[in-house]
Amino acid sequence: MDQDIASLMAALGSPQETARAEAAERLSRVEPAEMRAAALVMVEACGDESEAVREAAASALEELGAPAPEQLEGLIGLLTGDKADVAYWAATLIGRLGRDAAAAVPALVEALQDSPYQNVRQRAAWALGRIGPGASAAREALRAAAASDDARLARLAEGALAQFEP
Repeated sequence: MDQDIASLMAALGSPQETARAEAAERLSRVEPAEMRAAALVMVEACGDESEAVREAAASALEELGAPAPEQLEGLIGLLTGDKADVAYWAATLIGRLGRDAAAAVPALVEALQDSPYQNVRQRAAWALGRIGPGASAAREALRAAAASDDARLARLAEGALAQFEP
């Protein structure tokens, strides 16, 4: 890993808000391929108390693409946290892994059914669809979500279910 990226990742843990904000901002300008190593800390930064840190982290994650597959376990752990933006971005990055994220299906089903955050439930449905046939164990949860009063959740669940059809 690039030394500069490692030092920026470490700075995201600083007790000083200005240091965290500067690190997040600098990481948001790093090429997405180079920033992959920082994906987990950037997802965690989406739950920072500082709005500047949260915005810079989200900006970086929007450009990231798929994280490294070895980060899947860490993303699963972040999916079940109590911060909406952290869980949302964890689900997003899990979905971007596509078929390589099949191990996340149980956690995504839990998020789909139990998350207190509507955007996290929606993103979990989307991620299950991105995983495709490897997420077929989520059929019942997706069928229930497809019957939701939330039109977006219902549409995303129906789209995910369509991925299981031959």
